[in-house]
Amino acid sequence: MGLFGLFSKAKKESLDQGLSKTKESVFQKLSRAVVGKSKVDDEVLDNLEEVLITSDVGVDTTLKIIRRIEERVDRDKYLGVDELNSILKEEIAALLEENNTEDVTDFDLPKSENPYVLMVVGVNGVGKTTTIGKLAYNFKQAGKKVVLGAADTFRAAAIDQLEVWAKRVDVPIIRQNMGSDPASVAFDTLKSAKASGADVVIIDTAGRLHNKVNLMSELSKIKKVMQKVVPDAPHEVLLVLDGSTGQNAFEQAKQFTKTTEVTSLALTKLDGTAKGGVVIGISDQFKIPVKYIGIGEKIEDLQIFRRAEFVDSLFS
Repeated sequence: MGLFGLFSKAKKESLDQGLSKTKESVFQKLSRAVVGKSKVDDEVLDNLEEVLITSDVGVDTTLKIIRRIEERVDRDKYLGVDELNSILKEEIAALLEENNTEDVTDFDLPKSENPYVLMVVGVNGVGKTTTIGKLAYNFKQAGKKVVLGAADTFRAAAIDQLEVWAKRVDVPIIRQNMGSDPASVAFDTLKSAKASGADVVIIDTAGRLHNKVNLMSELSKIKKVMQKVVPDAPHEVLLVLDGSTGQNAFEQAKQFTKTTEVTSLALTKLDGTAKGGVVIGISDQFKIPVKYIGIGEKIEDLQIFRRAEFVDSLFS
């Protein structure tokens, strides 16, 4: 089946294109790091450390990668700088594989009598509503019956934007007026979804962190109310992060994981930035699976995160 298995050529090309700014930046830095060198020595490793940190991989993850390459140098005695790309690919892919659950392969869901409930969290402006719309599209393309719940009732724009996506994808949306109780919207959404035999429910929530106590209380209330309809809801809490913000995405991940139980991550806007290395660091540091990545504006440009393909696109 080959290295990429069922990962289509078209999707790989889209991934390569979406990560082109990060790839170009990394390669320029790597070229400077090894100029005038024939083998990987201490100076090259110091330079490589700087390359990875300035590519928003993060300090802790960078140090792990450097240690792994140092072990390769000690074991193999001589490594040429022309091998550095392939070594980076191997070691980063291995590191991510050790620290995460298995890759999700498609937009399939566990079979259940009840709808699969996905609650989406994240601050305003990270692409949360757009990600929900693209998820709805992909689940529908996979043959799933989808219902959206507009539980971000603090902003009329959030409700209206989600409704636009619902019409675009042609899926039902449950909404109330701005200022309504978010838990009430979530309750109504699950009742409607269950009655209509829906396969998946995606609940949008308010995107703010300025008052973590209120946010935690609100999310807890939404969960409790949903469990009156579907006892084990939500099955997944997806945190959406803006990959173009680099280290700020790390900080948002820290804050949200302290506030609520996040079970999966989505990194958006990777096509417009040279900070794509942040996916590697966040995937490693939080031990929460990066499940989706946004690599463009088109509705098809939300991809499932596959470690090997992602690393190959960055370092090939």
